[in-house]
Parts: sequence; structure tokens; C-alpha cells
Amino acid sequence: MEKTINLKGITWNHSRGLLPMVATAQRFSELYPQVNITWEKRSLQQFADFSIQELAERFDLLVIDHPWAGFAAKTKSIVPLDSYLSDDYLKDQEEHSVGQSYESYTYDGHLWALPIDAATPVAASRPDLLAEKGFSLPQSFEDLMALANAGLVAFAGIPIDVLMNFYTLCCSLGEDPCHNDETVISTETGVRALQMYRQLASKIDPANFNRNPIQVYEAMTQTDHIAYCPFAYGYANYSRNGYARKVLHFHDMISVNGKTNLRSTLGGTGLAISAKCTEPEMAAKYVEFVGSPTCQATLYFESGGQPGHLAAWKNEEVNRQSQQYFANTLPALQRAFLRPRYHGSMYFQDHAGDVVRDYLMGEGDEMTVLSALNELYQQSKSLAVS
Repeated sequence: MEKTINLKGITWNHSRGLLPMVATAQRFSELYPQVNITWEKRSLQQFADFSIQELAERFDLLVIDHPWAGFAAKTKSIVPLDSYLSDDYLKDQEEHSVGQSYESYTYDGHLWALPIDAATPVAASRPDLLAEKGFSLPQSFEDLMALANAGLVAFAGIPIDVLMNFYTLCCSLGEDPCHNDETVISTETGVRALQMYRQLASKIDPANFNRNPIQVYEAMTQTDHIAYCPFAYGYANYSRNGYARKVLHFHDMISVNGKTNLRSTLGGTGLAISAKCTEPEMAAKYVEFVGSPTCQATLYFESGGQPGHLAAWKNEEVNRQSQQYFANTLPALQRAFLRPRYHGSMYFQDHAGDVVRDYLMGEGDEMTVLSALNELYQQSKSLAVS
């Protein structure tokens, strides 16, 4: 009698995070009856913060965030997938990466997770409310401020999202953050980005400083007060009929220079295998199944997932079911900024957002913020070599 293989996975608590994993696990067990895969969920904040080293002690499969790649490479808490997946399979994944999603999970010459989900901050709107209030989609920062002055704008204001959007403004002003070892960003670009950000933040409901992107989209769909969000990690679920009270439409973002659209900070998730997994070959078969172009464009998407394979993003049926979410936001994904992933970068990410958020809520000045960010940056860099 063939032995039963039990695998446990941990993902994040949203329809997009949990349901496609449950659906693919069920289908995989039908294809491989000796395999039983169960999934547990954790909050979005825990997903961003909680050490994968601790999770890898308890789970065989982990859905992770790509800034953990450097940590994974140093601690070896998860296994390099290139040891288990074929070269041809990985070549297809790399060639069909949505933006830098595939690259985001590579570090020290290895692939530490498979990008099964692709995301970056994009714009979202309630077309019905914009029309009712006499506004069209904003194209410039001035257009955005006109909407904000009318009280129709929200963005995710918890620390992690505030930091990602500070990165976005810096990139869009022509300078990528964290690209030298001394400072996060130049004084000129940092000051300008912070001032623009606070100008916008002063016009939003303070309740948004306690909202992540999911909570912003819930507020946009469950009430009729918010017509536009200029940047928050996109969730295709809210563009599907029947998912929420009202359907959201998603778009590329505004331009701050009249030439190029905002360049937001890449997100998404990857599927990894714990180094403690006793059945890594079978776990890798499941990873391969979930990330396959066929599964991504059908079962994975249809179960509430937001695919990580480019073929799914270009699939006509996938776009038809989501108000063209993927076609409309793909340009933003293709140019998205790949944030730092060095071992120690999570320390900076965990603390820097509070500094920027406090400033947006009216505390301190730009130079104090930049000085505090640089200090945190240096502390995180010291972790990288410790």
C-alpha cells in the first residue's frame, strides 16, 4: 500500500491568498491520491512581518513575500527550487514573468520561491461615483489633488504601505531608493516626495491611516464615499462581478512629470518549500502544478487567485471576468520597482514605515524623517553582515 504524504501550508488571510491554495491542493490530491495538503492562514500584517524561519519549522509549504529572499539565502530555512524544478520549466517561468516577479525570488544564484501571484500598487476607481460627482480619471498630480479636495480619495495608510508608496514617489521623481550604502534617497528627491505625499495625505480621512489595501477596497465597495485610490496593491477580486457590493475598476496610475506614469513598488507572493519538509520532491510537484500556465489561467484564477504567470495576465477570458484588470494594470507591473532584499532589509521595512506615517499625520519635518530613515538603513545594513 502506498504511503500517505501529508503536507501543511501557510498562506495569508484573504480570498486571493487562501482559496486558490485550497482549490489547487484539492485538485492535486485528486491527481495524487496519496497526497493530502492542508492550508492554514495568517493575517496580512503577519504575512509581511513574521519570520519565515519560524514558519518553516512548522509548515512544509509557505506563501511568502519576496523581500525575504535574502534572508532565505542566508538562513537556508527554505530550499532552492532550482534543485527540484526542471530547467525547461524554470525557463518558461522566467520568460513569462510579470515584471520582475521571477527575479524578485532569486538571490545568490538560486530561486527561493515560485512567483504564483503578481501585484504592485495600481489605481482603483468607482466609475459610477466619478461620473456622479462630475470627475474623470485623474491623469496628473493636480487632477488627483482636485479629487482629494473633493473628499473622494483614499490610500492605504498603515506603515508598510506608506513606505512602499514613498518608494513609489521617489522612483517616479527619477531616483530609486536604497541604491547606495549610505543614504536611502538624496535629500532633494526625498524632500520633494515627502512634501507631495503630505499634501495628498492632508486631504484624506484619517481612518485611512489604519487601513491596508484590502480595507481600502472594502471601504470603496461597501460605502459610497471614496471614488478613487491613486495607489494601493491591486486586488483583482474586487473587479469581479459578485465579489463585493460594488465593482471596482483598476487602472495604471497618474503621472507626476507629464511623461511617465508612477513607478510603484513590486509586491506579489511566491510559493516556497521548507527546508524541514520531509517530502520535498512531492512538494515540488505541487509547486510546479500551481505555477503552471494552465493552472494559473484557469483553476488558480477561477478560485480567487491573482496569477503570477504572464500567459494568465494576457488571457482574454481572465480579463473578461475582471473588467480587464490584468490588461489595464500590466504596464504598471512591467515597470515596477524591485525593493531591497538583502538580509537585514526586513528590519528596515518593519520600522521605516512608522517614521514616514508619523510625518504624514503631521509630525516632524522632512529633514528629520530622512535622517531617521538613514539611521534605520545603516542599522539594517549592519544586520546584513552580522
